[in-house]
Amino acid sequence: MKHRTLGRTGIPVSEIGFGGWGIGKSMWGKTDDAESMRALHAALDAGIDYFDTAYAYGHGHSEKLIARLFKETGKKGTVSTKIPPKNMEWPAHSRTALEVAFPPDWITLCVERSLRNLSTDCLTLEQFHVWTDTWIKDPLWPEVAETFARLKKEGKIRFVGASINSDDPDTALELVRGGFVDQVQVLFNLFDQRAAERLFPLCREKNVAVVVRCPFDEGGLTGELTPTTKFEPEDFRSHYFGADRLAETCRHVAALEKAVLGPKAGKLAVAALKYCLSFEAVSTVIPGMRKSSHVAQNALASDDNYYSAKELKAIAEHRWVRHFSL
Repeated sequence: MKHRTLGRTGIPVSEIGFGGWGIGKSMWGKTDDAESMRALHAALDAGIDYFDTAYAYGHGHSEKLIARLFKETGKKGTVSTKIPPKNMEWPAHSRTALEVAFPPDWITLCVERSLRNLSTDCLTLEQFHVWTDTWIKDPLWPEVAETFARLKKEGKIRFVGASINSDDPDTALELVRGGFVDQVQVLFNLFDQRAAERLFPLCREKNVAVVVRCPFDEGGLTGELTPTTKFEPEDFRSHYFGADRLAETCRHVAALEKAVLGPKAGKLAVAALKYCLSFEAVSTVIPGMRKSSHVAQNALASDDNYYSAKELKAIAEHRWVRHFSL
């Protein structure tokens, strides 16, 4: 497993990280904790040492499983978690007041809660789970910023980040430009390539880490979906790929495979991860991994054999920005 530096934090992290949403028992259908723990153990064994989670992933369930992993193995890793917006609204809207989404007392409460769930005295990386740059001009912003400064001084958090709205990677440019965050997490994949246009160059300039989420487009870029794939009713993808969306996705995938499959990647899932790692701004990619078999395949992508500028230009022709809502 190759490692990269997590921006200005200076922390080395595995190129492939562990996305903890799927093990949280929320929105991904039936999930078995025993199977989730096997996946977590397999991740550590494969050299994966970056684990992304959030309180919203099963009301802390994902956080607790990761804490259990470290207790069972005696090992540690870099963990990033997230503060949910108090109004529980995803994505963040520019019209929403900061007092409604992230009031200072809520931030403190959520930090304390995640500290307990993760069985730790200090959170390495705490993130806003949603973000809009309009909050920087909100009258409450100075107090919010001071709250994070206090939590740092108290030793309860080390670094601060933000998970950017899936529908627009440019909604955190001012946050990065202002120097407040050490990291951003952004949706980026073979279809939705927008983050590479403005966000990635700015993050490199400011030495802000980029963590890529949704490299598989919620499963669309795994190569495993067909037009007849069925999802459990409690799986959010039953709606995400509803109506003719799944068939449309499969048509785009068929065209895309011709551009990405070959000597560098024999499977679409590996190609999807390698695509993300082909950008120097990216520190780590965090696919969801609910099974140890997922871990084994994803780990193959970290081999330093990524796409060239010429290949990336060809892949850019398959850019497909669509707004499938959750």
